[in-house]
Amino acid sequence: MAVSLIVLAAGQGSRMNSDLPKVLHPLAGAPLLHHALRAGFALDPSRVVVVTGHEAAQVEAAARAFDPAVECVRQDPQLGTAHAVDQAAPLLAGAAGEAIVLYGDTPFVRPETLQAMLHARARHAVVVLGFRPADPARYGRLVTQGEGLERIVEWKDATEAERAIGLCNSGVVCASAGVLFDLVARVGKDNAAGEYYLTDIVELARAQGLSAGVVECDAWETLGINTRAELAAAEAAFQARARAAALDDGVTLTAPETVWFGYDTVVGRDAVVGPNVIFGPGVTVESGAEIRGFCHLEGCHISRGATVGPFARLRPGAELAEDVHVGNFVEIKNSVLDQGVKVGHLTYLGDARVGEGTNIGAGTVTCNYDGVSKHRTVIGARAFIGSDTMLVAPVTVGAGAMTASGSVITENVPDDALAVARARQVNKAGFVPRLFEMFKAARAAARKDG
Repeated sequence: MAVSLIVLAAGQGSRMNSDLPKVLHPLAGAPLLHHALRAGFALDPSRVVVVTGHEAAQVEAAARAFDPAVECVRQDPQLGTAHAVDQAAPLLAGAAGEAIVLYGDTPFVRPETLQAMLHARARHAVVVLGFRPADPARYGRLVTQGEGLERIVEWKDATEAERAIGLCNSGVVCASAGVLFDLVARVGKDNAAGEYYLTDIVELARAQGLSAGVVECDAWETLGINTRAELAAAEAAFQARARAAALDDGVTLTAPETVWFGYDTVVGRDAVVGPNVIFGPGVTVESGAEIRGFCHLEGCHISRGATVGPFARLRPGAELAEDVHVGNFVEIKNSVLDQGVKVGHLTYLGDARVGEGTNIGAGTVTCNYDGVSKHRTVIGARAFIGSDTMLVAPVTVGAGAMTASGSVITENVPDDALAVARARQVNKAGFVPRLFEMFKAARAAARKDG
């Protein structure tokens, strides 16, 4: 089944009191917009259109960063939700199959819910997503009769009887692309706000003899973000569900309330996550790995049997093979560590490849940046890098080679060779007492002159 997504992301979000467009505020390490796109992409859509407006260039860049295939169109001026959907009509002219309208500030709609809407299309020409909140407040209401949906009424246009209805409108709509754009083109603005409401398509559909229906979901799925307080509440809700899901999946969380997951974190069964661990976007932890306390991870892959931390940082491009150990105060960026590598403490590895079984001593740094470009360090299998070694990239250390502690390595080291690159030590017998006498005399002279 061909599916087109239309994601509305044009609003300013003035209640956020921010220069950043509302849909770009982060939730679980990713913009709100990415959450909406992720749910829609689970349907394997053939076309995706994001409708932008406020700070359009920023929103379009974020949409394409999620997937370069996303198409964008601008709504200017912004005259309501039906007007926003209508902006996508030229791009999707003649599109076959279904169309689903989503919102860039509604991050929790589940793919399963969208699938239920698609299935309901077998019975209705237009399907609307509804929910029953504890406090309906100012949500639009869904007026139903039997299994059918008669109309949607906005709160400001509703009668007291209609405001008493508990079934509310999420704004998410599913219809065939042709029907959707035909109905949207007919929407007027005879309402209290003087805007083109997408909700009017239900009455228009029924006037043409088309049926409309409702799919209900849990209220939390439809949570929209309009204020900083709502964003904080959404973050707390996301983390609570992510922690519960991890525990159900067989992950050990020693202090669940202190672990913060990214929106796409994957942790395998029997992995162990210690306290105060933060997962940014793009992290995969295989079964049986252990992440010890106070680590910060993003954009990395940790294989079975590996241990990380405590107090370690893995940055994008860090790839840890089986049984790798990364210890305290170690930072890894854009580097591949092969099986059994040990990096115990106080080390930075950036833009590097480290062969299996290699030991990296404390205080080692790959000096990967020359002020203009990044350069790569390659370390062979079963090498031994002495403590406080500076590896000035581009440089290669061969298999089985060793660097002496305190060395600054600027040239390649052959296999099985020992590299020593430090100044020769000189011991001056009996010099310390004389040196301190000199210091004392200089201080006394300075005081006398002062």
